[in-house]
Amino acid sequence: MKIRIIALGRAKAGPEKSLVETYKKRLTWPCDIVELEAKKGIAGAELMAAEADLIDKALAAKASSKRVVIALDERGQNLSSRDFAKRITALGNQGYSELVFVIGGADGLAPMIRERAGLLLSFGTMTWPHMLVRVLLMEQIYRAQTIIAGHPYHRD
Repeated sequence: MKIRIIALGRAKAGPEKSLVETYKKRLTWPCDIVELEAKKGIAGAELMAAEADLIDKALAAKASSKRVVIALDERGQNLSSRDFAKRITALGNQGYSELVFVIGGADGLAPMIRERAGLLLSFGTMTWPHMLVRVLLMEQIYRAQTIIAGHPYHRD
C-alpha cells in the first residue's frame, strides 16, 4: 500500500515535524507528504477556493485508478484504530494500492474536495492544529499497518 498525504501548510522544524518523520521511518509502506501553500493575503471563501484548486492539482498530478482519496473532515466518520485498519484492508482487497489523505486549511475543505473523497475521516469534533493532525494521521497509519501485519494490539 502506498500512502500520500496532501496537506496545506509547510511543516517547520519542531516536535511535530520530528514525530511525523519518526512515524514515516517506521512505516514499511512508501509514504510521500505533499505540502501546499495558498498565496498570502486572501481569506474566507477566496482562500478555500484557492486551496481547493491547489489540492485538485496535487490530486491530478499522480492520478491513478488504483487510489482512494480520504479527506480529513470534522463531519467524517470516527473510526476506531482497528476499524481503520479493517477499512484499509478492505480497500486493498478491492484493488486499491494507494491511499491519498487530504488535510485542508484552517477553514476546512471545499465541498468539491470532500465530494471527491471515497471516505471522509474525522479525528473528532475538536479543533486540532494542522501540524498535530499530521502526527495523529501518521500514528494511525502506522498503527493500522501493525494491526494488519498481525502484531499484538494492546487493546485485545
